[in-house]
Amino acid sequence: MGYAEAVYGEVSVLVGANRGTYPFGNSLLVRGTDAALVVDPSLSLVEAAPPADVVLVSHAHEDHIAGLGSYADVPVHVHEADSAALRSREALVAGFGLPADAAASTDEKLRDHFHVHGRPDAVSFDDGAVFDLGGRTATVVHLPGHTAGHCGFLVEPDGFLFIADVDLTSFGPYYGDVSSSLADFESSMRRCREIDARWYGTSHQKGVIEGADEFRKRLDGYAGVVQRRDETLLALLDEPRTVADIVAHRLVYRPHVEGAHVEPVERRTAERHLDRLLAKGLVAEVEPGRFRTT
Repeated sequence: MGYAEAVYGEVSVLVGANRGTYPFGNSLLVRGTDAALVVDPSLSLVEAAPPADVVLVSHAHEDHIAGLGSYADVPVHVHEADSAALRSREALVAGFGLPADAAASTDEKLRDHFHVHGRPDAVSFDDGAVFDLGGRTATVVHLPGHTAGHCGFLVEPDGFLFIADVDLTSFGPYYGDVSSSLADFESSMRRCREIDARWYGTSHQKGVIEGADEFRKRLDGYAGVVQRRDETLLALLDEPRTVADIVAHRLVYRPHVEGAHVEPVERRTAERHLDRLLAKGLVAEVEPGRFRTT
């Protein structure tokens, strides 16, 4: 399973299997003169975790915490808004908003495949918190939307911004959890755009992008997926449709994707887009539970 190490300044990206494609992911190892930290210990770190003095978690999703068991005696930190989900697997599963039978099987998968057992000792941080490693710092950049507590970390003096699941993939932004927010995700992408860095590291396939100009170009393309979902929904609502109709059409997943998570994610995504199109006056409820473009 393992990982490959790619070095950027004094930041090591521990690239997970298949370029960090889920269920794997990319972790960080950052060394200072006084301490070393790991960000998002993935499945690839279950059997070969590098030593560290502190662990930072960008957000409480299973692929970002699967390797935490390798750091049983190391302090673990996460944003306050994701602390309950990191401390308790039950709270993590509840955040997916799944039907009861699917929640039970997901709980089992998180326990057996992702080694998630909860970290009740996890310590919370807020936006702007600084972890001083000696000659090198990691500063918390709160980037909510994917989850309420989703964060990036800016490592200086290297100029490395880890943006976790603002991952720039063609799949686009994911905001389908109970605590997710479309508006917050868009705000977080704007915040990322304003930060000048030398390298921008993602959790999954796109890896590390060098240079602010190239990063912003890719970020604009990634953000464009949200706009295309709006456009798809507006085209669909040329005729009156219910939320169930929108869910069946799908804004997020391709038709071949199956799983108990698909319907609730599609429903929450549809409702979030629908709510903002209603607020903009582009869509109206023409009869109870049926919507159409104005």
